[in-house]
Amino acid sequence: MAWPNPSYYLASKAKRPNLYYLATSVILCSIFYIVGIWQHTRGGVANLAESECTQLQNISGVAPKSHTLDFDTHHSAIDLSIAPASPARANHFPACPTYLSEYTPCEDAQRSLKFDRVMLVYRERHCPEPNEVLKCRVPAPNGYTTPFRWPESRDSVWFANVPHKELTVEKAVQNWVRFEGKRFRFPGGGTMFPRGADAYIDEIGKLINLKDGSIRTAIDTGCGVASWGAYLLSRNILTVSFAPRDTHEAQVQFALERGVPALIGVMASIRLPYPSRAFDMAHCSRCLIPWGQYDGLYLIEIDRILRPGGYWILSGPPVNWKKHWKGWNRTAEDLNNEQSGIEAVAKSLCWKKLVEKDDLAVWQKPTNHAHCQINRKVYKKPPFCQGKDPDQAWYTKLENCLTPLPEVGHVKDIAGGMLTKWPERLTSVPPRIMRGSVKGITAKIFREDTDKWKKRVTYYKGFDGNLAVPGRFRNILDMNAYLGGFAAALINDPLWVMNIVPVEAEINTLGIIYERGLIGTYQNWCEAMSTYPRTYDFIHGDSVFTLYKDRCEMENILLEMDRILRPGGTVILRDDVDMVVKIQSIIERLNWNSKIVDHEEGPHHTEKIVWAVKQYWTAPAAATDQPGSKTSSYRKN
Repeated sequence: MAWPNPSYYLASKAKRPNLYYLATSVILCSIFYIVGIWQHTRGGVANLAESECTQLQNISGVAPKSHTLDFDTHHSAIDLSIAPASPARANHFPACPTYLSEYTPCEDAQRSLKFDRVMLVYRERHCPEPNEVLKCRVPAPNGYTTPFRWPESRDSVWFANVPHKELTVEKAVQNWVRFEGKRFRFPGGGTMFPRGADAYIDEIGKLINLKDGSIRTAIDTGCGVASWGAYLLSRNILTVSFAPRDTHEAQVQFALERGVPALIGVMASIRLPYPSRAFDMAHCSRCLIPWGQYDGLYLIEIDRILRPGGYWILSGPPVNWKKHWKGWNRTAEDLNNEQSGIEAVAKSLCWKKLVEKDDLAVWQKPTNHAHCQINRKVYKKPPFCQGKDPDQAWYTKLENCLTPLPEVGHVKDIAGGMLTKWPERLTSVPPRIMRGSVKGITAKIFREDTDKWKKRVTYYKGFDGNLAVPGRFRNILDMNAYLGGFAAALINDPLWVMNIVPVEAEINTLGIIYERGLIGTYQNWCEAMSTYPRTYDFIHGDSVFTLYKDRCEMENILLEMDRILRPGGTVILRDDVDMVVKIQSIIERLNWNSKIVDHEEGPHHTEKIVWAVKQYWTAPAAATDQPGSKTSSYRKN
């Protein structure tokens, strides 16, 4: 009998315990795996929320208080306003020199001198080249104080905020503005209404109906300090006031400090930045616009932006010239020729002169062009424009042609459709949508958007307590307004919203916004806005940075926002989460306090919200910065 090999015997003995160990390990791993699955299923949502909350903590520097992102309870306005800037922040944008406290990049006086003075081209927008854009934060003047709340702001502005007394001397007898102590007082007077804007508007109300809701949007050309628009607000008429940045220093700035919608602008060689058929009423009170010159080019532009049946109101020269001509230091012949020229242009546009009484004259645009097309045989000029987009109005050259109204089926029909009266107009489906003239926008989309923004604004007010306080914010900007749903959701608050439709937007919706009885303008956010520093209390933006991705630098857009935002002002931006992270990294360099907030539908939505507050700071006392200085400092309050 042969004995087995000892090495074979020893190997067999060793394999048996190895098999036992292997089987035991498999069984234990299976048990642990099953337990792990059970635990993951039971606590997965909480673990995911905890992971995301930790990520947002790392981004924003704000420690979470629970595993869920409940910003309704954890994020209050008080928390945000007192949160100190992180000491670890670096590469802050410096403060601009103090002399730039009223810097308006696209209406810079020095740059304008390079351009033609014919037709006031030099007063149009002329923006800096990319290499000229300032990479600094425009300071508020020393002593700047939070503006008065509406309605007190209509009549009072702090001198330190707009330190210009020129108008108190130049317009003293016209009752524009008075300087009293540390503030300016606005009695409501104007060149043609020394008894006050209220009484002046009452006189207009005797000529046309300002009370039945048919007139909601208005434009004031050459507005002065915008008292006309200020006093129309109590009549539920929302006015866009504009004037150039010229020798009447700070007139638009005064309007904005008063809490009245206004923009820097001029009638020169390009279209006004508004769609066709936007305004129910246009107004000129001694606005010094040469209406009868250039073949009536400027009245042709007013015709483009007036809705069918809209009114043009003129006061001042040459109206009632037989009474005033000596006081105007002009000859009777000159004034008569001016009036004749205006009358001739108005007739060529098919306008009807409703009335001329005392110092007021009122014309009305036709409700359609049925008769106007026939009388082109008599009035050869201006011809109807051919193949031009009537709503295109961004650096678009003025032309001597009449913007045709939409076709009608009957001579009594209103071109483009009838607007409902205010306030029903806000939520009624706009005629542009009903007629299908805005591609891709349906009545269903409009209603859904209106409802969506009601919910979103309610959500905003939940985490931003200041937005929920009536009167806390007055001047509001929506950087990408779409259908105006954000502004519509705030309609019952004592504020106004300037609705921006970016010229890069896929669909031009500004005409819809005006048909709702809201106001707005076009804007390219790669350029500065035509407004003064510290215009807005609150800035809102929906997907703005996604729209401008690869078009221009994000930091330039945010620096412009910083320029036009008041100290202590609030910003809410919503965008894709990756974009939001980039936005906040630049916000930190602006010295704003910020937090990232979840989408209203919850933490798993890819869109997030940046909620930020600009720190309250001003230029230092006894500032010595001069043009050309490379240094400046600032003082926090």
